[in-house]
Amino acid sequence: MRILITGITGFIGSHLARGLDAAGFEVHGLSTDSSEHLAGVGRGISHTDILDLPALAADLERADPEVVVHLAGLSHVGDSWKRPGAHLRVNFGGTRNVLRAAAGRKVLIASSAEVYGAVPEAEQPIAEDRPLDPRSPYAMTKACAEQLALDAGAVVVRPFNVIGPGQSPSFALPSFAAQLAAIERGEKEPMLAVGDLSPRRDFLHVADAARAYRLLIEKSEPGTVYNLASGEAFSIGQMLERLCRLAGVEARIDRDETLVRPVDLPLLRGDNRRLRALGWAPENSLDDALGALWQATR
Repeated sequence: MRILITGITGFIGSHLARGLDAAGFEVHGLSTDSSEHLAGVGRGISHTDILDLPALAADLERADPEVVVHLAGLSHVGDSWKRPGAHLRVNFGGTRNVLRAAAGRKVLIASSAEVYGAVPEAEQPIAEDRPLDPRSPYAMTKACAEQLALDAGAVVVRPFNVIGPGQSPSFALPSFAAQLAAIERGEKEPMLAVGDLSPRRDFLHVADAARAYRLLIEKSEPGTVYNLASGEAFSIGQMLERLCRLAGVEARIDRDETLVRPVDLPLLRGDNRRLRALGWAPENSLDDALGALWQATR
């Protein structure tokens, strides 16, 4: 089966590409970032911007994929408050272009659990049929992109918090790991700059996320939404404690108000029954994910 992945050099995209390539899929990719770490994977990577519809259409015609997995986009919630226009252009406009260029093919669109908004704890885990209530510019762009995708018969994937090696240090846990590594090397005083540690999130190892995408490529129903979640939730503070224990590095905690988001949802925990019905289940623990993140960061 021929697969084209937009955002192939990104966090989830690179893990998915390696897994599909090893399983014998014909993998093609699009990315505006460096592809050196994916050398030898797939049939080639085109450095095409998803906002360039003619170039995007030409790449899809050339690769002729049976399935398009659209992972490219801007994914930082905090940054979306500073650059809402950029998030709208890339996440909404880019998705519109991908759907146009891929017309007639199966398409998987990566959305986000952030589209659910503030859900009362008594009504969690959150099922896919819950009405959306986006509370950030990022979440709004994803909710709008979802509507385009579902109207076009695409599959929508709503990942909760995916973690593991290769994630950008602009996110909380990779940032903590980078700071701990600098402390271990003696390059930084034993102090961790953190934002709000109270929000609870549903964390999943990136390897389990990549397996889920592969299963959705093969078995998902067009026009359907799937949560990508573990079904459990832990606070950012709890995850930091586990990371410090695994790293064996002690540091004091310093709350940095510049790292606190204007709006941060207190809890996001996903109902993963639709994905489990396809035969998926997590195989890696949170300590596996944090340990892999730590070793990669060191």
